Parts: sequence; structure tokens; C-alpha cells
Amino acid sequence: MRTTLKRGVGRAANGTDGSANGHGNGQAAAPPRIPLPPLGPMSRYGPGRRHPLRVVGSVFGWLLVVVLVTFGGLAGGLWLWGEQSLAETRPQTKEEKEAEKILDAVPPADQPAIAIVIGYDWRKGEWSREESRSDTIMLIRADPREKTISMLSFPRDLLVDIPSCNGKPAYAAKINEAFTQGGTRCVIETVRNLTGVPINYYVTVDFAGFQEIVNNLGGVFMDVDHRYFNDNSSGGERYSAIDLQPGYQKLGGATALSYVRFRHTDNDFYRNARQQEFVKAVKHQISGLSGVFALPGIVDSIAKSVTVGSGGGKALDFNAVLSYARLAYELPSGNLFQPRLESLTDNSYFQLTAAEGEMERVVSEFMNPDPHAAKKATTVAVGGKPTAGPTGPPASRVSVEVLNGNGVAGAADDAAFRLQQRGYPAVNGGNADTLDYFKTQILFDPSVQGSRAAATAMARLFGDAETAPAGADAPLDTTLRVIVGTTFHGTLAPAPRDATPTHQPAAVVKDSASIRPLVQQAQKKSDFKVLLPTVRESASHLSTLEGMRAYRLAGHDAVRFVFNGPTELDYWGIQQTSWTEAPILEGPTLTRQIAGREYRLYYNGPKLHLVAFEENGAAYWVVNTLLDKLSNETMLAIAKGLQAPGRQ
Repeated sequence: MRTTLKRGVGRAANGTDGSANGHGNGQAAAPPRIPLPPLGPMSRYGPGRRHPLRVVGSVFGWLLVVVLVTFGGLAGGLWLWGEQSLAETRPQTKEEKEAEKILDAVPPADQPAIAIVIGYDWRKGEWSREESRSDTIMLIRADPREKTISMLSFPRDLLVDIPSCNGKPAYAAKINEAFTQGGTRCVIETVRNLTGVPINYYVTVDFAGFQEIVNNLGGVFMDVDHRYFNDNSSGGERYSAIDLQPGYQKLGGATALSYVRFRHTDNDFYRNARQQEFVKAVKHQISGLSGVFALPGIVDSIAKSVTVGSGGGKALDFNAVLSYARLAYELPSGNLFQPRLESLTDNSYFQLTAAEGEMERVVSEFMNPDPHAAKKATTVAVGGKPTAGPTGPPASRVSVEVLNGNGVAGAADDAAFRLQQRGYPAVNGGNADTLDYFKTQILFDPSVQGSRAAATAMARLFGDAETAPAGADAPLDTTLRVIVGTTFHGTLAPAPRDATPTHQPAAVVKDSASIRPLVQQAQKKSDFKVLLPTVRESASHLSTLEGMRAYRLAGHDAVRFVFNGPTELDYWGIQQTSWTEAPILEGPTLTRQIAGREYRLYYNGPKLHLVAFEENGAAYWVVNTLLDKLSNETMLAIAKGLQAPGRQ
């Protein structure tokens, strides 16, 4: 599936006189439809010989974000990394260098960029390298302009078309076979064909590097959703050993590795979610560090374990790395987006097939995250209606006159057509007063309500456009006037996809009797007021594995209540502790006063993942399932239902 739009060649590139000397004064016309080539015949083959390449990847390619967060946060200490250490991450093998050649060109540091992170699973002593398996494939998109990062993971069992790699015929198979067939290059080609998105970087990190980085950070505090246990003593298929109690806690390198790669009682969707939650946990952890004491060890681990290929085969640009590091560290809470494939079916070959249009939907969410999603979702959840807000009025209500200010034939016509595609009533107004504009100018009438916000929103589409009030000597007949500059190259930035959920009643039932005895037990072991959950999600129940845990957390008392539901694989929890400075409480997306309490709201895009508040000198929070199955309204209702036992 290709989702890229190919530019037409017959769209009034010349002037109105039909010559090639015009500057975009023709009438906008739709480009000719370019049909996608049909898929050729696909042959099915059994798994081939495992690729005997040097192990350079792991399940934690997404550690790219962790690396960036680390360098962005350690007191600006990225300069200590230096060009020499950066150079050590460059591809070394022939296979790695060949993969680099097919990457798309690296954009400027202030423009969105996409990295593919690839890994395969090889554990010394458990199986040979020839039997290693591709374990994780993820796309990460960083947009410094909108201050957003998107992460899109692909289940290992997803059925895809694997192109011809290393002279082998194309065939349909699970996506994790792409590495087996042709290494990193084949994975890049497979994912690019599947999604249609450009890929500018690839990143790989090995197991040992992951553990070392976590240990050099002093461990990472994670919110563990339920009891995890496996010791391999019963025989049968071997999985990574793990023994974890539920609740917020600090994990060392080996334990964190076992936790984020666990999947033998759930599936890849939950494992991918654990990995993404780990990225956020590292960001919280870095925020609490007081200096750069950990940096030398982290740098050494990265230099030994990380391989980064960049488009064009050029050396990594230090300033670009610093730019993305700052973005990751300063990322506003709620601006880390995790779109997920949902409509998948499992066939008799244990392969997952995406429903018609599902890949297009998730790619659209990945490419076009809405930085205002959390604010709009909160407004809906509390019963209000989302307003236009900082994005300005809808495109359909913003008329635009486009002028050519760069002297490139067809530039104004092209820009008007692109804006029409986005829903703007745009017209071509001919040439500007001069043809030597460098940056695109967006002019608005400050006396018109919403015009300034509309100009700001349009400037984002053009990337580096400048906004300004229209002069009195050049009044506007439209909402906006766009003067196309030299920096316009015929494309617009993706428009955010509005994924605001519709309002729905909270799916809760009153039920304090079943949990009251556990609250009483917990109170005897705690030095703070343990609150009673008076409502629960209607399809959930206290976990039979470990419904309540009272324990010590960073020198403080803590209590965790664990609920199983709304499906068998889902767990959500209520955490209570006298530790009010827990890293997870850093930087809420929004705060809201509801019925006398101030709630801190933490979002994954438009989905409310965590609701927290302080009371009685303690911190309390409700955390959603790994896949955010509880609605925003349900999350708020559960948090509001936490009450002192004596009030019941």
C-alpha cells in the first residue's frame, strides 16, 4: 500500500497565455490520477535460512527515543558525547552500509524526520544466530515544529508483502521474515512499501546495551500493571524468566529487559505498549537527575551498542542529533503519540491480517498527530464541546488568496491547489509586488476574529512561513493572503488528524463492599490515608493473581489495587503512596478542578492514560490498561470515586 501523493505534471504550470514564462496565473486544476501498479504474482515459500549476519539489533531499537531523552536531559551534556563517539555509531558492515543507500534524504534539523528501528532476537546459549528472529520493527516520527513524537509498532506476525530481496522472489509472509530474507535493507523496503512513508534513518541497539543504559541511569521507575512470573522450571517452550509484583517500582536493567520483552501470556500489542511506556518512564527518570554523573557510562554503552544509518550515507549531523534530543527531553506531556493497529484477524497460519483501510488509518494518525488532542478530549469527557482553539476556524471557513512571490512558474497555482486539497477555498491571485520573497508570507486582518489563529495554522502547513498583519495599503478581500516564497517546494506539511473521541457515559458500577476489607488491611500497613475505590469499570474485577499489594516504595509506604478487565488480558490499577514526588507525576498534560479536587491528567494522544491528585499529604492515581481500554469518562469517574472509607 502506497499512501504518497505523486505530483501531477499538467496543473497550469505555465502562465495564462500558455507560455512557460508565467508565474502561476493559470487556473488551478486537479492533477491527473496516477494509478498504482498492480501487485505481481506472489509465491509462498517456507522460512528460508536465517541470515548469518553479525547481531547488531535487538527488540529495543525504539531505545532511540530513550537515548535522545537522556542526552537532552542531562544538564545539556550532549556536547560531552562529541563527534568521536557519534562516529562510533556509524554503520560498519557491508550489509549496514547497503541498507543506508536506500534511505530517503535527511531533512533539515527543524523539519519532521522518520526513523525505522529494527531488531532481532538472539540470546547466546539459547539458540544459534542462524535461528535468530526479527523481534521488533517500529517507526518513530519526530516533528520539532509541532513538538510531537509518534511511535508506530508492527506486530511480528503481521502478514505483509515482502519484496524481492537479495535475488529472492517476492512473497507474502509475516513481517518478521523480512530481516531473514534480506537483512536491514529488506525490512526498510518492506515497511516503506507497506506504509508509503519516507524513512530517513535506521537504528539498532543490542540487549547488553539496553541493560547497561538502564543500570547507568540507576534503574527506571515503572508502573507495572499486574503480577508477572515465569521461571522455566515446568519445561516446554522457554521464555525469559521474570518475577515482578504489581505497582509502581524501580526496575534494574535485567528486570526491565524481561518486563518490556514479556509476551508469553498476552501478545505483541501488549509488549509494544510496555516498550512505549518504558520510553515515557525514562523521560520521567531523566527529569529527576541532578547532574551529568551518569553520562560517561551511558555514552560508552551507546557507542558500543547503537548503530545509526542516515539517508544519503552521510555522517550524522551533530546539530541535528542535538535538535532531536532537545525535542525528546522537552516534549510536552501528551505529545508522545502511540497509534496502534486494531482491526486485525488471526488466520490458520497464526498470521495477523489488517482489515481494509486499517493501515491507511494508523499511518494517517502516525503522520498527522494533533498536538491539541488532549485538550479537546478533556473538554468532551467533562461534557463540553471542543472549540477551534489554537488551531483557528475550520479550513472551510478560511478563504485564501495565493500570490506568486518567488518567480517559479506555477508556484501560486500549485500552492492554491494544495490548499484546496486541505479544504481551504483558495484562489490564485497572480503575481505579488515582487518575485524575490524568500520565506512564504501569511497576511491576515487583525480586525477579523480568528484570522490570526488561522494564519498561524496555515504557517504550520508551509513549514517556515511568517505571519503578519496586512498593511492598510493592501486590504484583504479574503481571510488570508499567502505570498509564496522560495522556500515553498510544492508540498505542504501533513494536517493533524482529529481523533477526538465522542462523549460517552462512564462505564462504571458502584462496588465498594468487595474491596473494603483490602482497604482495611492496607491501612494497617500504611502511614497515610488509604482511600476506598467506590466504583469500578463495569466489566472488571479485582485481579485473582494479586488484587492488593502493600509495600515500600523509595522509602515511602505504597498500596496498589489491581483490576482485571475489561478483557482477560487487560489490567488497570489504583496506586496510592505517601511519595508525592514520584517521577511518574512529572509534567501532567492538563490540570482540571472537578468537585473541589485538582486532577492531573496525563494523555496518550486523545486517550487519558493516568489521572492523579494529592490529598492528605499523599498521592493517588488511576492508571489505564496498557492499551488504554478504559474511556476518558470512565477514568475520571474512577478517580472521583476514590473516597475516605468513613464517608461511605
